[in-house]
Amino acid sequence: IDFDLILENIKDLNSLVGEGISQIEHTPRGARLRLPEPLPLTLYQNGIIVGHGAFRPYQHPATQQCLQDIMDGYFPSELQPHYPDGV
Repeated sequence: IDFDLILENIKDLNSLVGEGISQIEHTPRGARLRLPEPLPLTLYQNGIIVGHGAFRPYQHPATQQCLQDIMDGYFPSELQPHYPDGV
């Protein structure tokens, strides 16, 4: 696993979705600006944790797919249903 590539691509993906840039949130009385909620990714020697989920070892196929998506420069496909505009 190329951790340097993963970290570099995460920075690039974050900039694509406007990290640190407020978004408009519509409310019943109008609208307000809010910062998007980040989704943490914790990398360990033997696995990862995505968000506040369970520990996932690197040997698990879903973990391998998640990291391969990031190394290929894409948002993890497993997150697409919950975050269609990226996270």
